[in-house]
Amino acid sequence: MTRVAAVDCGTNSIRLLVADAHPETGELVELDRRMTIVRLGQGVDRTGRLAPEALERTFAACREYAGIIKEHGAERLRFVATSASRDAENRDEFVRGVLEILGVEPEVISGDQEAEFSFTGATKELTGREDLRRPYLVVDIGGGSTEFVVGGGRVSAARSVDVGCVRMTERHLVHDGAVTDPPAAEQIAAMRADIEAALDLAERTVPLREAHTLVGLAGSVTTVSAIAQELPEYDSAAIHHSRISHARVREISEWLLHSTHAERAAVPSMHPGRVDVIAAGALILLAIMERTGAEEVVVSEHDILDGIAWSLA
Repeated sequence: MTRVAAVDCGTNSIRLLVADAHPETGELVELDRRMTIVRLGQGVDRTGRLAPEALERTFAACREYAGIIKEHGAERLRFVATSASRDAENRDEFVRGVLEILGVEPEVISGDQEAEFSFTGATKELTGREDLRRPYLVVDIGGGSTEFVVGGGRVSAARSVDVGCVRMTERHLVHDGAVTDPPAAEQIAAMRADIEAALDLAERTVPLREAHTLVGLAGSVTTVSAIAQELPEYDSAAIHHSRISHARVREISEWLLHSTHAERAAVPSMHPGRVDVIAAGALILLAIMERTGAEEVVVSEHDILDGIAWSLA
């Protein structure tokens, strides 16, 4: 048994998992899992740089996580940084801050590495389930990018493309510095065209239509699941391995794209940091389901974070 700590720092959120890993049994016993919306990727698509206030929000979360890691006595720590920090000119400032606070350098991983971690985290528990046929298509919809991974027991093809809920919101749904509430038809159409172009790109590498089971990861997908189930609050146990039909995803996506900020914020399971970006995330999921012909998506709360933890075991 090894006590490990994994940190996943994405475009919209930073997350921590402290767990005991049992490589022989394939069990990951969770001790602490938490998420903080830091919006590290704020403005990166436009400026190419990490904003000072975004860095400070991220470093504040790192200081909180450092205390939790110390309290649990984790033996090994790995900090993985994804899309926003890959794209930024001033990534060195980010690296220095994390090293100072947590004592490890953030690994700014490639999209392919990100895909490997996501696949491992999402599918390790699914092995042997007769109701979920292989190969799996694992889709991780992040803030700045989306990863597509196809495989059975192992990854056979993977691709990362630059569409995510934050990037699409900032590129298409912001007008005069504020998110349009609700967006105009032409804004939605432009965003949809961007998503379809990204799917064309992904499909050059990954056989999106050949998988038997679609597995969806990350906050946009889990939030859509919470809405579909009409949960009175966010409930990880109810969301993990839930299934959402194509028809229900389309219905929720349509509602989110035509709702106001206040209406979205009133959803009891909605994290405040997702209110402005969830419509874009839901549209990405819908477009993927339409492209692949998937009748449903299996939602997983276990994702890249769990994959990072396993890499330490």
